[in-house]
Amino acid sequence: MLPLAWKLVAIVALGLAALATVLPVLPSVPFLLLAAVAAGHGWPWLEGRLARHRQLGPLVRDWRERGTLPRAVKVAAVASLAISGVVVWFSPAQAWLAVAIDAALAAFGAWLWVRPST
Repeated sequence: MLPLAWKLVAIVALGLAALATVLPVLPSVPFLLLAAVAAGHGWPWLEGRLARHRQLGPLVRDWRERGTLPRAVKVAAVASLAISGVVVWFSPAQAWLAVAIDAALAAFGAWLWVRPST
């Protein structure tokens, strides 16, 4: 992937993570980690900035160095994913789309849950 594409992924993911701080049904942690990974591939300045951040830095560094997340972060992220899965059923989405979204959320939640905890 081109560095410009990685930058675009990092910007979009960081924007979604910021949006998730005000929308309770949108999990912020996955988007923050995606932004850090994408920045590591194409935007070292942003990766360094995220890693040095006072509140987010430890989470990003632990993920980058050991692939670990604090248990409280995992619980919050999986709970947000579960709430999002329920909210999808109250949206105007067709049933097949709601099932596909819920399957993706469940798969990602399971993957996130089995990551090592700090």
